[in-house]
Amino acid sequence: MRIIDLLSRDSIQLNAAPKSKSEAIDMLVDLQVKGGKITDREAYKAGILAREEHSSTAVGEGIAIPHAKNKGVSAPSLAAMTVPSGVDYEALDEEPSNLLFMIAAPEDGGDVHLDVLSRLMTILMDEDFRAKLLSAKDKDEFLKIIDETEKAKYPEEAAASAPAKSAYRVLAVTACPTGIAHTYMAAEALEKTGKNLGISIKVETNGSGGAKNILTDEEIASCDGIIVAADKSVEMARFDGKKVIATKVSDGIKIPEELINRIISGDAPVYHHEGGKTGSSASSVGKESFGRKLYKHLMNGVSNMLPFTVAGGIFIAIAFLIDTISGAPQDSSFGTFTPAAAFFKTIGGFAFNFMIPVLAGYIGKSIADRPGFLVGLVGGFLATTGSTFISISGDVPSGFLGALLAGFVGGFLMLGVEKLCDKMPKALNGIKPVLIYPLVGLGMIAVIMCAVNPIMGALNTGLSNLLSGMGNSSKILLGCILGAMMSIDMGGPFNKAAYVFGTAAIASGNYDIMASVMIGGMVPPIAIALSTTFFKSRWTEDERKNGIVNYIMGLSFITEGAIPYAASDPLRVIPSCAIGAAVAGGLSMAFGCTLMAPHGGIFVIPVIGNWPMYLVSLVVGSVVGMLLLALLKKKKSANNK
Repeated sequence: MRIIDLLSRDSIQLNAAPKSKSEAIDMLVDLQVKGGKITDREAYKAGILAREEHSSTAVGEGIAIPHAKNKGVSAPSLAAMTVPSGVDYEALDEEPSNLLFMIAAPEDGGDVHLDVLSRLMTILMDEDFRAKLLSAKDKDEFLKIIDETEKAKYPEEAAASAPAKSAYRVLAVTACPTGIAHTYMAAEALEKTGKNLGISIKVETNGSGGAKNILTDEEIASCDGIIVAADKSVEMARFDGKKVIATKVSDGIKIPEELINRIISGDAPVYHHEGGKTGSSASSVGKESFGRKLYKHLMNGVSNMLPFTVAGGIFIAIAFLIDTISGAPQDSSFGTFTPAAAFFKTIGGFAFNFMIPVLAGYIGKSIADRPGFLVGLVGGFLATTGSTFISISGDVPSGFLGALLAGFVGGFLMLGVEKLCDKMPKALNGIKPVLIYPLVGLGMIAVIMCAVNPIMGALNTGLSNLLSGMGNSSKILLGCILGAMMSIDMGGPFNKAAYVFGTAAIASGNYDIMASVMIGGMVPPIAIALSTTFFKSRWTEDERKNGIVNYIMGLSFITEGAIPYAASDPLRVIPSCAIGAAVAGGLSMAFGCTLMAPHGGIFVIPVIGNWPMYLVSLVVGSVVGMLLLALLKKKKSANNK
């Protein structure tokens, strides 16, 4: 094992001036920590001090080589320090020490520390070599002197050492929320720039089809550092102890040369994983705002939810199309009347049933690794069932807003549980992830959601009573309210209250109410689709590509197509869609449009009373929503994610 392979620029200090042996040890330990191979500073320092108590590691001739082998070390490493004025290190010749090397070896590393010690002593016996090190002007020169001396002293190793080192100096991971365009654009930019700079680089892509070109443990162990250009959480535990730059995926596209040069020059912080060695990390490296961390957690949930939304929505639309072609009666059985339609409607419904729990589950996982996944997933499911302490089977769902609450609250609660469990005896470490975390997490999220959902239930009852009380007093206002309610929470208490009120009205022979309800649910996806088509600058490339699917969902009365967009930017998307839906609902009521089917969208046009004006209302409401989105949403840069 060559000396040059164990030293990094961060673990070298030239022209230091410690006043005592104790201070010199502290400085060397800090250098080792900066090198990234120390997992427990105090444990490692304790090992150094224990060795010094046995006898001083200052061997004379100005040389001191303190060393320790213990559990606080993840991999062999060296720290070096020159002290021109010398420091009293209790050397055998009673002379001050001016050239200090500190060896760190892992507890299970065999006799590696003895091998390194032997090699150091061999080359340090050369007086000219020591003089050159003491006069080195900078760290690069210091390393070059050691490299040249080793090659001259051990020529047979010079050629053999090259293949042992990884073929890649720089590793990278790219990921964007939907994993379609920017993931691969960033990877291509990094690879091309690395080739132009003559620097070997390997890039792992976390795309929509899963991780490709996955980094191996050997590559990670021997690379200079890793670039993580991602707008969603990626697996970070494997990078523990390595130099990592975590940044936006757009930076991988715009400034790849700067990122690569920072890794090569050593200008990157050492990453220390906070969540243990398993799972994926929500932690990031460097100075990252709390808001951006929340955004990454949210995008992790949205990106995993999106396939369920798109595939499930299209299957349901196909079911409506089949029944339309088959001439099925456009009543409550529409969409399931024929066996083929029932098949597609059922399978699409299954995908939709997973959509909200998956959103919450992956938000929780992004925050708290695997322990957060269970909490978020179950919390999201409880949000869809509307479970309460009185009715565990469900009363009223809290929709995607309840799922967001479950994902974020559950994830951060599990982080707290993990920290509390750190104080437990180490003998219980094995049962934490399989017993303690799941049990405590499941209990906490069950209590939280069963407490939250009754509030949603009370809200739902109040809204239903309010709507019933309005009656015929103001039909247009009622249409506006119903349309907006269908758009506000897309499956939560507002949406459910409006829809139940509409279906109840059909049973009592009032068909104008259901027309306003359905049109209110059709506007959000269509408004978003129109915006991604005519105001492209407000959306990322991935959002634009998925936007076209919302034409199908909106026309099919599948409001859920808007959920990924509403979840990623609720403060702008929800008000825009709600106002557009309110306009459409009010116009539908004003034009006297009626509907006798509780669902179906464009496929039940034949049973819509005054359908031409219904379509006009739909277009006007959708355009209003589109214009508001254009007004409220900021323009995206060309590479913005």
